Amino acid sequence: MRPGIAEASKGLRGRGCWRVAKVGSTVGQPTAKASRATKRNKKAQGHAPDFNLGGELQRISGVDLTRIDGIDVMVAQTVISEVGLDMSRWKTEANFASWLGLCPDNRISGDRVLGKGTRHVVNRAATALRMAATTLLKSKSYLGAQYRRMRTKLGAPKAITAMAHKLARLVYRMLKYGQQYVDKGMQYYDERYRDQQIDLLKKKAATLGLQLVKTPVV
Repeated sequence: MRPGIAEASKGLRGRGCWRVAKVGSTVGQPTAKASRATKRNKKAQGHAPDFNLGGELQRISGVDLTRIDGIDVMVAQTVISEVGLDMSRWKTEANFASWLGLCPDNRISGDRVLGKGTRHVVNRAATALRMAATTLLKSKSYLGAQYRRMRTKLGAPKAITAMAHKLARLVYRMLKYGQQYVDKGMQYYDERYRDQQIDLLKKKAATLGLQLVKTPVV
C-alpha cells in the first residue's frame, strides 16, 4: 500500500468500517448477472406501450380479443394491424384461416398424394397466432386442454398449426359478428372428450355384436 493511502486509512480508523480498493475493482459494482437482468428488463419495457393499448384495441374493434386464452395485447395488436377490421373480405372463417396459411394444402395428382402440409405464407398475423398457441401448453382452460390433447396426438409442430387455426376462427367470429369469447374451462373439455370416447366405444362394440355396460367403480 502506498504511504499516502496508508496514512489516510489510519485517519479514518474509529469512524466506521472502511475498505480500501484499487481503482477499477468490482467493489460496489453490479455483477454480470444483475447487468444482464437489467438489460432484459429495459428491453421488455421498450416493447411495452406506455398507454392502455388493450382498451384502445377494444374501442376500435368493439371486442376484447385478449379474452381468448393465449392471445395477449401484443398478439391482438399484430392481428388487427395485419388483417384490419373489415372481415367481409373473407366469406367464411375457413377462407380466413386459409388466407393466413393455417389450412392443410394437400397436393394431389390423380389418386396420388404428392405432398401434405400448409401453404407457405409470410404473414405476421399467422406467426403471432402460432406464438399464441404455444403459450397454451400449461393453460388451465378449454383451449389449453385441447392443445395438450392435440400435442399428444399430432406432435408439437402440427398441434401448433392446428391450434393457431382454431384461434384464427375465434378471432374471425369476434371481429365479424361481435361475439364475446367465454372460456368453458378445462374440466368441461375433459368431460366432453370422455363422453365422445364412450360413444365411440359403444358404436365399435355394436359393430361387433357387443354391448357396453356401465359398472360402478369399486
